Amino acid sequence: MKRGKKYVEAAKAIDRGRLYDVAEAVALVKKTAVAKFDETIEAHVRTGCDGRHADQQIRGAVVLPHGTGKKVRILVFAKDAKADEARAAGADYVGGDELIPKIQKENWFEFDVVVATPDMMGVVGRLGRVLGPKGLMPNPKAGTVTMDVTKAIQEIKAGKIEYRLDKTNIIHVPLGKASFTEEQLADNFQTLIDAINKARPAAVKGQFLKSVVLTSTMGPGVKVNPMRLS
Repeated sequence: MKRGKKYVEAAKAIDRGRLYDVAEAVALVKKTAVAKFDETIEAHVRTGCDGRHADQQIRGAVVLPHGTGKKVRILVFAKDAKADEARAAGADYVGGDELIPKIQKENWFEFDVVVATPDMMGVVGRLGRVLGPKGLMPNPKAGTVTMDVTKAIQEIKAGKIEYRLDKTNIIHVPLGKASFTEEQLADNFQTLIDAINKARPAAVKGQFLKSVVLTSTMGPGVKVNPMRLS
């Protein structure tokens, strides 16, 4: 894969064979984010889990202390008083059955997170085939199936992110923006790692965090020493 000049120059600052401590990794990933836009800083955490086994799945959510730097659009499936509560709490879109054809037929996806009250999951379930592959299906473990829609909306707006294993047992999550300070990114990273460590399935033996890489949208990856993160 041919890389641009900026990427090649940025990559020279990183020792590929080295495992950095968090502070150094954060400083490097900020330094190598040289695109003309405010790049997203991401963490990619490879675990010792085998997601094919139900007792080794990881899924949860955590509120990053400094948010993600991204404006999140929230769709809430609720009715009556709960729909009014969702609007008052700042939901971007609120609705019920009438949204099903709009999403299924018109391919409407002007939202980043879906929240639903438990009584609406029958409706939302009909969208499983389209919301599931996009990672948008509400889930009780992530706090997105709840009667407390106000709390859910406030936490998401404050920087709540969901983490889960992909098919290769890696967790991919945004940590913030390149414009964040090193301290803000390090705080967000530590909060995420603490949450993942806490979610470690009992069935996983041996080393839990196999590899941890920080990267910006367009920049090279920086490896963090996973042995210092347990």
